[in-house]
Amino acid sequence: MKLLYAEDEKSMAEAVTDILKYHNYTVDTVYNGRDAYDYAAAESYDGIILDIMMPELSGIEVLERLRRAGNKTPILLLTAKAEVEDRIMGLDAGADDYLPKPFSMKELLARVRAMLRRREAFTPDVLSVGSISLNRQSYELSGNGQSFSLPKLEYQVMELLMLNQGIYLSTEDILTRVWGYDTEADIGVVWVYISYLRKRLLALNANVEICAKRNIGYKLEVAE
Repeated sequence: MKLLYAEDEKSMAEAVTDILKYHNYTVDTVYNGRDAYDYAAAESYDGIILDIMMPELSGIEVLERLRRAGNKTPILLLTAKAEVEDRIMGLDAGADDYLPKPFSMKELLARVRAMLRRREAFTPDVLSVGSISLNRQSYELSGNGQSFSLPKLEYQVMELLMLNQGIYLSTEDILTRVWGYDTEADIGVVWVYISYLRKRLLALNANVEICAKRNIGYKLEVAE
């Protein structure tokens, strides 16, 4: 699952980003409303978390612009303001939920899970392609009576491929969607994790393979 998180307080942003990444979310973090809008408009996210009080554009302004543009991505607003009027303003502008500061990380994670369950395009907790399945709660890749608990990055690459079955994803696209826009990782790391996953599929005797096309990218397909 890929999230956009906008928060101008750097220490808060770092703490929340670390927690989200620890729980296997891919996170792009920005520090002002202008960047939040630009990222949300240019990229596809499963959910967006916006602080209301931000420089350049407020969270409410970002929310209103996205909704006017037809963006239906679920949005959770975070703010120090807890008055009823502020909550109403955010919800009326198109927010899916509202969490006042200070909040516990457990509650934030629960609100994020609830927000993602309300996505217009529902995706199940277990993804299946051919003879394999991926449990999005336990991160287990299973097939033919066997299973592997995938490390974080392997899981995120496999989830991305399964959600886009039959569609070629470029190496650059996989790198940014799994490792993030600001990653310092070399593009060759994608090949390394594709290799890991191919070995997993071979060990599961799966009828699914990761196909590569030069200068195009990778896709997951059921073998004939």
